[in-house]
Amino acid sequence: MSIDVSGFKQGQKAMWTAGDYPEVARRIETVGRFVAERAGAAPGIELLDVATGAGNVSIPAALAGAKVTGLDLTPKLLEAQRANAEAAGVEVELVEGDAEELPFAADSFDRVTSCFGVMFAPRQRVAAAELARVTRPGGMIVVAAWTPESMIGKTFRASAVYMPPPPPELKPPVMWGVEQHVRELFEGSDAELSFELRSVPFIGDSPASWLERDERILGPAVMAKAALESQGRYEELRRDMLALYEDLNEADDGAFRVQAEYLVTVAQLPS
Repeated sequence: MSIDVSGFKQGQKAMWTAGDYPEVARRIETVGRFVAERAGAAPGIELLDVATGAGNVSIPAALAGAKVTGLDLTPKLLEAQRANAEAAGVEVELVEGDAEELPFAADSFDRVTSCFGVMFAPRQRVAAAELARVTRPGGMIVVAAWTPESMIGKTFRASAVYMPPPPPELKPPVMWGVEQHVRELFEGSDAELSFELRSVPFIGDSPASWLERDERILGPAVMAKAALESQGRYEELRRDMLALYEDLNEADDGAFRVQAEYLVTVAQLPS
């Protein structure tokens, strides 16, 4: 059955325009560098970074000598990456576009990456097929995605109770963090898949200060607050989120410290 996702995608664009995603991206810079390294970014490699954001993968890949193209649905994030790339002294070709309709010919890139990006494309099989389509024979796809049991996965579930549900045909983004599901997404590509569970530390002054910062800079939190305050329901969500952060907190000195789990998928295409 065909699903009309145009309105859904407009909502996503608005969500990632809200807040200050380049500031959020600083929390996960180490993941972007790992993805670029795992993809083997180097001179002579043509690399596409899908849902490229502020450049967490594309800029390290360009610094490693790769010829890099970054694609994103959100113009604001491309503007931020343009400034970041200039500051880093590298060139990245930036393209506004949709992960489900990549504007590139088949077999265009040696490496295709995505760091907490393609996971938000609503039609996951379509997005996975597009990643494979633009990757050359013998090339590699590397995707990092939050797992359902990660801090991010749990925050998604906590907030979903308060928000309108997406169409039931659309799988949650964190399913990209489930090995068996990812295997199903790449069925038919003949790719050899491997997986690695990793984590990135989130460190703040306290659970409350982390939540307050999210309310200012994290697009989904900004949008949820705006929507629920008009209904008089935001304090309920805020209470639930704070309780979750306190439960997940590994610090015992009043600070906030969580290891946020994510899955790295490496899909090696046959030659």
